[in-house]
Amino acid sequence: MIFNQALRRELSFTTGGVFLVLVTIMVTTLVIRILGYAANGAVNPEDALVLISLATLGYLAVLLTVSLFVATLIVLVRWYKDSEMIVWFASGLSITSLIRPILQFAMPLIIIIALLALFVWPWANRESTLISQRFQQRDDVSMVSAGQFRESAKAERVFFIEELDIDKSEVKNIFVADSKNGRLSIAVSATGYIKNSAGGEKSVILHNGRRYEGQPNQPDFRILEFEEYITKVHSKDTLAPPPRDREKTIQELINEPNPAFVNPSRAELLWRIGLPLMALGLVLIAIPLAYVNPRLGNYTAMFYAVLIYLIYSNLLNLTQNFVAKGKVEMLVGIWPIHLLALLIAIVLIRNRINPSLKWWRRQLPAKFSSK
Repeated sequence: MIFNQALRRELSFTTGGVFLVLVTIMVTTLVIRILGYAANGAVNPEDALVLISLATLGYLAVLLTVSLFVATLIVLVRWYKDSEMIVWFASGLSITSLIRPILQFAMPLIIIIALLALFVWPWANRESTLISQRFQQRDDVSMVSAGQFRESAKAERVFFIEELDIDKSEVKNIFVADSKNGRLSIAVSATGYIKNSAGGEKSVILHNGRRYEGQPNQPDFRILEFEEYITKVHSKDTLAPPPRDREKTIQELINEPNPAFVNPSRAELLWRIGLPLMALGLVLIAIPLAYVNPRLGNYTAMFYAVLIYLIYSNLLNLTQNFVAKGKVEMLVGIWPIHLLALLIAIVLIRNRINPSLKWWRRQLPAKFSSK
């Protein structure tokens, strides 16, 4: 049917455009935030691109939900404004004729949103945490690089090595600065080597150098010459941090063994299931909400759309918070918000079927409202 084809084509192009704009805004925001973390030493600058990609993947479900809602509104508002809806209504179609083709277009995207929320969201969060933890738990030897000043994970030590022979573990022109308990110690040497000890412990041994200890303007400042100076660095195994709720798989959320974490796990599961349901509710609300008087040509519907999305999203988050605190059971909290959205969509659609009747008569079946 020409009507269905035209509607799906415009929905496809508009959804793609809105999604591209939202992804661009999201990536720009993530670039600023993650580069800020890298500048502060919280993450490795070399991992910034990977972290940005993982964060974008994690938020794809939310971006698709918003794109689907906004695209449906934009297409229908334009049809009303350009009087195309008047032509379709004159051809014998009604507002209920929009429901089926729009849902046929939206359902594949809603399924994708469900898959992203259930599986991609926790995976992306888990990988981001592991990358950050790996950088924060790095050992001091791993950061030694020829010709570069490198800071330890806790910013307590700075290494500089001009030349490094990895095969012989020999180093030349070494600078080591330690800061502990507010006291600065600097050791410099022309030669040295990296020593591996039992138990995985490693040390950097400096030969025939000098050590400066204390503050230059203090009376206890000392300059010492040494034949051999050992600074120990400990190789630490990267420990996998305990997963947060947002990083757990569906099976881990359902089979949570710790009673203290059962409610937060149920709350996270409620949010993941609620996201595709919210996408469905927003699409149904968008159909009657898009009505615009062609003579006025305003976009008041977009203002209401933003308001409805914020209320819907905050109610979902509020329910998640109640479930996490044990105030509401998951099976009780998962349906009221989405049922309310469905009822609002039904009421708005019936209001648009016959706008000449009073609003309360529009809610009655046709055989009663016609009397």
